[in-house]
Amino acid sequence: MALTGRLVAFLLVGLVPVVVLDVLFDLAYPALLGWLALTVVLIVVDLVFAASPRRVALERDLPARIRLGETAVSTLYVSNLGRRRMSVLVRDAWQPSAGASQTRMRLVIPGGERRAMQIALTPFRRGERRVARVALRSFGPLGFAARQAVLLSPGRLRVLPPFLSRRHLPSRLARLRELDGRTSIMIRGQGTEFDSLREYVRGDDVRSIDWRATARHSDVMVRTWRPERDRRVVIVIDTGRTSAARIGDEVRLDTAFETALLLAALATRAGDRVDLVLYDRRLRGRVHGASGPELLSRMVDAMAPVDPDLIETDWTVVPSLVRQVTTQRALVVLVTAADSPGGSSGLLAAVPQLSRDHLVVVASVTDPDLAAAVSERSTREETYRAAASERALLDVQRVSTALRQEGAEVVTAPPGDLPPAVADRYLALKAAGRL
Repeated sequence: MALTGRLVAFLLVGLVPVVVLDVLFDLAYPALLGWLALTVVLIVVDLVFAASPRRVALERDLPARIRLGETAVSTLYVSNLGRRRMSVLVRDAWQPSAGASQTRMRLVIPGGERRAMQIALTPFRRGERRVARVALRSFGPLGFAARQAVLLSPGRLRVLPPFLSRRHLPSRLARLRELDGRTSIMIRGQGTEFDSLREYVRGDDVRSIDWRATARHSDVMVRTWRPERDRRVVIVIDTGRTSAARIGDEVRLDTAFETALLLAALATRAGDRVDLVLYDRRLRGRVHGASGPELLSRMVDAMAPVDPDLIETDWTVVPSLVRQVTTQRALVVLVTAADSPGGSSGLLAAVPQLSRDHLVVVASVTDPDLAAAVSERSTREETYRAAASERALLDVQRVSTALRQEGAEVVTAPPGDLPPAVADRYLALKAAGRL
């Protein structure tokens, strides 16, 4: 049962006759008791004639998943299974992070009919946004009291990473088309494979002449080559405590997701096979054996429910995880934090094991505020901040130098620049024939 503000107003109105009777006839207590008794009777009458909130059927209609930043419409259908007209206040109890525009709505439902309650959802966090219960408050004809019930009506909306870095994809694909089989090259070397035969033209390298094909044709035929396809790219994302740091306007893990999605979209267009591993001290997610449009779909599904764990990442297990994915030489991209010698000791120990068999790229986010703080030294506080920032930048350089000495490529950039920087490094390695 629930009481309304109309009941409070009714009680306050009753104070006027109580005061008048007290002044004229000294009947304050009998008048007060009578007014309270009348109020109780009206409450009982209101509850008796209120439709039962349990005699309803609830149905949901909402999309299975959306990207972070988009808006989805959740529709809750409330069916009145009774004969009485129902005046009901419905509260759809979505999580606060679902970003519901409103959670309460007043509905008037005749007997045997149903009404729809629509809520616009704009989530501001990734992952599973859930709703489990619906609260219904059915009012009587007087509006003094209501019958209340909480019913189960589970719903789930999966919020995927936004993939904002896809704006960099067209320009990288244009550069990729200059490298792949759409533009054949005449020079054979490491990282190339046979593409096709064509007629000899003046200026071609005579070493590219295919004499067997020439013998079968009336013209001199030469071979053309293209960068190799079907290479392996393994992306390992660190989901440990360092990925929980907020750099700029986003968490470091979100930048890692953007980097992985852009690289995967580019590599799969290049004909390479991409695998994803999310790990800290346990395997948080894996995508293996997917290609084409299915790859990005499975990647965002694996990333959506993952949040950073405040534990130290166990890098000793990462080489074995990569071996489980592939035993062939591959490009292994480690997206992690490489900004302090103490925190990167495990990474530095794992990189030599990986670089013996694979080409390793370490991608790390840098804080743009550090570079800005170095040049600001007008006050004592700014001078101390500049010294600390300089120390942090030197630590980044030390870790990067140590990683390069262990055979890894290092890419460091601010959050918005890291995804395209890693994509550019991938194209550079492909153009150099190192994949």
